[in-house]
Amino acid sequence: MFDLTGMTALVTGASGGIGSEIARALTLRGARVAWSGTSEEKLQAARRAANVLRDGENVSSSPDHGADDMDHPILPCDLSDAAAVDALVPQAVTALGGRLDILVNNAGVTRDNLAMRMKDEEWDQVIRVNLEAAFRLIRAAAKPMMKQRFGRVVSITSVVGQTGNPGQANYAASKAGLVGMSKALAQELASRNITVNCVAPGFIRSAMTDGLPDAQKAALTQRIPAGALGTGEDIAAAVVYLASREAGYVTGQTIHVNGGMAMV
Repeated sequence: MFDLTGMTALVTGASGGIGSEIARALTLRGARVAWSGTSEEKLQAARRAANVLRDGENVSSSPDHGADDMDHPILPCDLSDAAAVDALVPQAVTALGGRLDILVNNAGVTRDNLAMRMKDEEWDQVIRVNLEAAFRLIRAAAKPMMKQRFGRVVSITSVVGQTGNPGQANYAASKAGLVGMSKALAQELASRNITVNCVAPGFIRSAMTDGLPDAQKAALTQRIPAGALGTGEDIAAAVVYLASREAGYVTGQTIHVNGGMAMV
């Protein structure tokens, strides 16, 4: 079940904690994955750390082993640059042999500030990267997906897109916008066997949360009925399902992965 053998994918923000876990999980299920992010060096490091081969087996020997450039290409892209964003999907299609089955919009930025103090550029940058770039990528990916009459689009939103969060009016707006946009596009593309869905993480364990004081960690976990922060693997598992052939009757939906902190 959830075998992705023969499928191809583009994952943005693939050098980050959640993004690299998504790319790794898709690869382990058999997909060929294009890893995209702003830094080629960080993408190379994340791909090496993922320890995956083209056949999905784990690799634990030399750091030179791992996903090769033909099966799992690295495609750096600055998502704040509209021209670079528009070129990314065609680059991925070419690198992956002429087909794109799965698009995962994972990349995102934060520029937190209280609304009264938020600068125009802080608003603009978050909307441009988190929402506009996702639209541009979906628009571009729809062309090959419609031609092949198959596609899976998954956008990573956030629990704050549903609940809001002080100091994150720009970020919450961008993530809520992803949900509304996905619902509209799901209706437009459903007849071509293309699904468009979202995954909304809650509090996820990361290098940043690992560095928090114990009291602050405890305060966070008290808000979560499951009693723990989530992991990148939790998010990746939801993405694998939505990317699979088995999820063909699921579209326009948001899967909340938050340990119960927001039951919506």
